[in-house]
Amino acid sequence: MSQTRLGSFVESWANIIVGFSINFVANMLILPAFGFTSLTLKSNFVIGLLYTVISLVRSFVLRRWFNGLRWGNK
Repeated sequence: MSQTRLGSFVESWANIIVGFSINFVANMLILPAFGFTSLTLKSNFVIGLLYTVISLVRSFVLRRWFNGLRWGNK
């Protein structure tokens, strides 16, 4: 049984929320070590939000594509 579009969307969001949380903390710890000392919580959030939108679209498209493939197992 293949996953519905709504199921794909919900799974993608769960993945994105976990990824965003990890990324947010990692950016605050790692980027200053590479000279990005003007990073604020707001700028970190906006950067993370932009990448999150990109990741959500990518994850949804890939999930739908894989669900549409015929693997020979029915």
